[in-house]
Amino acid sequence: MIKQSRAPKKGRKLTFVLPADHPAGTISVVGTFNDWTPGEHVLRKRSNGTISTSVTVPEGTSVKFRYLGENGHWFDDPDADAITADGSLIHA
Repeated sequence: MIKQSRAPKKGRKLTFVLPADHPAGTISVVGTFNDWTPGEHVLRKRSNGTISTSVTVPEGTSVKFRYLGENGHWFDDPDADAITADGSLIHA
Protein backbone atom coordinates (compact mmCIF):
# COMPACT_ATOMS: atom_id res chain seq x y z
CA MET A 1 0.00 0.00 0.00
CA ILE A 2 1.17 3.51 -0.75
CA LYS A 3 -0.23 6.48 1.16
CA GLN A 4 0.12 10.06 -0.07
CA SER A 5 -0.21 13.24 1.93
CA ARG A 6 0.85 16.87 1.66
CA ALA A 7 4.33 17.73 2.85
CA PRO A 8 5.83 21.13 3.65
CA LYS A 9 6.89 23.37 0.77
CA LYS A 10 4.49 21.91 -1.85
CA GLY A 11 5.91 18.40 -1.62
CA ARG A 12 4.17 15.04 -1.36
CA LYS A 13 4.90 12.58 1.41
CA LEU A 14 4.83 9.00 0.13
CA THR A 15 4.51 6.29 2.77
CA PHE A 16 5.32 2.79 1.59
CA VAL A 17 3.54 0.14 3.69
CA LEU A 18 3.76 -3.64 3.53
CA PRO A 19 1.26 -5.87 5.39
CA ALA A 20 2.00 -7.97 8.45
CA ASP A 21 2.59 -11.03 6.23
CA HIS A 22 5.41 -9.27 4.35
CA PRO A 23 8.49 -11.24 3.29
CA ALA A 24 10.81 -12.02 6.20
CA GLY A 25 13.96 -10.03 6.82
CA THR A 26 15.10 -6.50 6.12
CA ILE A 27 13.30 -4.70 3.28
CA SER A 28 14.12 -1.31 1.82
CA VAL A 29 12.42 0.77 -0.83
CA VAL A 30 14.67 2.08 -3.56
CA GLY A 31 13.89 4.28 -6.50
CA THR A 32 14.32 7.53 -8.33
CA PHE A 33 13.92 9.49 -5.06
CA ASN A 34 17.13 7.98 -3.59
CA ASP A 35 19.13 7.18 -6.74
CA TRP A 36 18.25 3.47 -6.32
CA THR A 37 20.40 3.23 -3.17
CA PRO A 38 19.68 0.01 -1.21
CA GLY A 39 19.33 0.40 2.56
CA GLU A 40 18.71 4.14 2.52
CA HIS A 41 14.96 3.80 3.24
CA VAL A 42 14.49 0.65 5.35
CA LEU A 43 10.92 -0.28 6.26
CA ARG A 44 10.45 -0.37 10.04
CA LYS A 45 7.98 -2.47 12.03
CA ARG A 46 4.87 -0.69 13.33
CA SER A 47 2.68 -1.61 16.30
CA ASN A 48 -0.03 -3.00 13.99
CA GLY A 49 2.41 -5.52 12.46
CA THR A 50 2.95 -3.68 9.19
CA ILE A 51 6.28 -2.23 8.11
CA SER A 52 6.69 1.19 6.52
CA THR A 53 8.91 4.10 5.60
CA SER A 54 8.25 7.55 4.13
CA VAL A 55 9.93 9.83 1.61
CA THR A 56 9.10 13.35 0.44
CA VAL A 57 9.14 14.20 -3.26
CA PRO A 58 8.19 17.32 -5.23
CA GLU A 59 4.48 17.48 -6.05
CA GLY A 60 3.74 16.37 -9.62
CA THR A 61 6.67 13.95 -9.70
CA SER A 62 6.44 10.49 -11.24
CA VAL A 63 8.38 8.10 -9.00
CA LYS A 64 9.75 4.70 -10.04
CA PHE A 65 10.59 2.31 -7.21
CA ARG A 66 10.94 -1.30 -6.12
CA TYR A 67 11.30 -3.10 -2.82
CA LEU A 68 14.54 -4.94 -2.07
CA GLY A 69 14.40 -7.81 0.39
CA GLU A 70 16.89 -10.27 1.77
CA ASN A 71 19.25 -12.10 -0.62
CA GLY A 72 18.66 -9.62 -3.46
CA HIS A 73 14.92 -10.37 -3.75
CA TRP A 74 13.33 -7.49 -5.73
CA PHE A 75 9.56 -7.04 -5.87
CA ASP A 76 7.00 -4.48 -6.99
CA ASP A 77 4.00 -2.95 -5.23
CA PRO A 78 0.66 -4.14 -6.65
CA ASP A 79 -0.94 -0.89 -5.40
CA ALA A 80 1.28 1.30 -7.60
CA ASP A 81 -0.30 3.34 -10.41
CA ALA A 82 1.51 1.06 -12.88
CA ILE A 83 4.14 -1.66 -12.95
CA THR A 84 6.68 -1.27 -15.74
CA ALA A 85 9.80 -3.14 -16.80
CA ASP A 86 11.72 -0.65 -14.62
CA GLY A 87 9.59 -1.26 -11.51
CA SER A 88 6.55 0.25 -9.85
CA LEU A 89 5.39 3.73 -10.82
CA ILE A 90 3.42 6.25 -8.78
CA HIS A 91 2.40 9.81 -9.60
CA ALA A 92 2.82 12.11 -6.59
